[in-house]
Amino acid sequence: MTDNPQIDPFTSLTELAERIHSGDFTPTAAVETYLDRIKEEDDKINAYTNVIAERARAAAKESEEALDADEEVGPLHGVPIALKDLGFAKEGVQMTSGSQLMAATGFTPGHTAPVVKRLEDAGAIVLGMTNTPEMGHKTVTDNDVFGPTATPFNTNYNAGGSSGGSAAAVGAGMAAAATGSDMAGSIRIPAAACGVFGLKPSYGLVPITSRPNAFDGGEHHVTFGPITRSVEDTAVLMDVMSGMHPGDPSSVPVDIDYTGSVDRDISDLRIGYTTDMGVFDVDESVTGVVDEAVTALEDAGATVEAVSIDHGLSMEELLNAALATDEFVKGNEIFKQTKGIDMLEHEEQVSDSLIELVEMTEDHLGTESEAAADLQRTQLYDAVEEGLAEYDLIVTPTMATEGLDLHSDRGLEFEQFLTWPFNLTGHPASSVPAGLTGGNGLPVGMQIVGQRYSDDTVLAASAAVERQRPWESLYPRP
Repeated sequence: MTDNPQIDPFTSLTELAERIHSGDFTPTAAVETYLDRIKEEDDKINAYTNVIAERARAAAKESEEALDADEEVGPLHGVPIALKDLGFAKEGVQMTSGSQLMAATGFTPGHTAPVVKRLEDAGAIVLGMTNTPEMGHKTVTDNDVFGPTATPFNTNYNAGGSSGGSAAAVGAGMAAAATGSDMAGSIRIPAAACGVFGLKPSYGLVPITSRPNAFDGGEHHVTFGPITRSVEDTAVLMDVMSGMHPGDPSSVPVDIDYTGSVDRDISDLRIGYTTDMGVFDVDESVTGVVDEAVTALEDAGATVEAVSIDHGLSMEELLNAALATDEFVKGNEIFKQTKGIDMLEHEEQVSDSLIELVEMTEDHLGTESEAAADLQRTQLYDAVEEGLAEYDLIVTPTMATEGLDLHSDRGLEFEQFLTWPFNLTGHPASSVPAGLTGGNGLPVGMQIVGQRYSDDTVLAASAAVERQRPWESLYPRP
């Protein structure tokens, strides 16, 4: 086995795994490549909250010993990844969730989350935890513990949120892949802002074993998913991460061929394209990039037509449906019961925007408002289903704006993102790198939405775009 430290940190996860298996690279060389890259780049980007270098090196050594002994190894053997510092517990590694209150407790989980265990059982090596807004509550990554995370494309702009640290780490070549969670676009928004690929799977495919509340995230269809530099890499990770788990009451027994979808011909697909979902105000600079990217689907043989999603709802009504199902008031109550801390009684240690979101949510609670929200949500769901009865996929821009300033205070302006309606409906959705804007050279994402549990079709179309318009060369390199 050749110990070759000259590994391109932008090598795809799939190729890296193959070359580790073949002996071209060692796990130690792979780990050191990413640790060096973190040392070089993360002072500017601030993607990581906790780098566990010595544990990663020890895991790499064990990985090499397994290869040397010709042991049977998993598909991710020796591949370095990063975990979002929210929900992805690894035993013995401190987590903060971007919260001063949580950081002050020194919380270190005594267990490893099942989805993380699946990744490690497949051979992945954890490099560390990545930055997130406090409790993942907004669409930009910034908090009072670690500060903001920048997109690698322009460090004056934010990486998006809430999985911004994960997306920035992948986009900057500081991890082969990373995990994210998505309650309102928290995988897709930072994927768009950092020029990487992100998938919000159908609800229930990737287990979330939240405790003490096993039903946390159910109202808003919170999902876990991968963030990668290629569609194939996401498919490989979904093969590992998905599958029923007894600890998640929302887990579903759906068998999907993720990796098999990547090379699938899409010439039989009919795709509806809407620039605004009937209610979003999208910048012309964003629409221009997505208009051009949509042609990749046509070049791959699919039929693409303009479509209107006739939900009949105003932005105010859509936001009411979203805020009435928001988890943060309930989350504060659970935090109070389990940790003995009421966030609202420690406002000096809680970000203003989180207090604002809790208050916004409280304003939308109550029998009348919640009943209206259920009706509005049903109206939206029926409109999306009607569109997907005629078309196999629906395509939209991911974000309505070019980008957000590094220290943006617009993280609660949900009108800027076309992602959260599909958390309300539970449909799978990806964000595909569509290109760069002419002005600031910032990445633009194109959202591809599919029928529930047709995640393979979403991946097939995403992979077709990547073949027609490869984005790998766009990443800022050393």
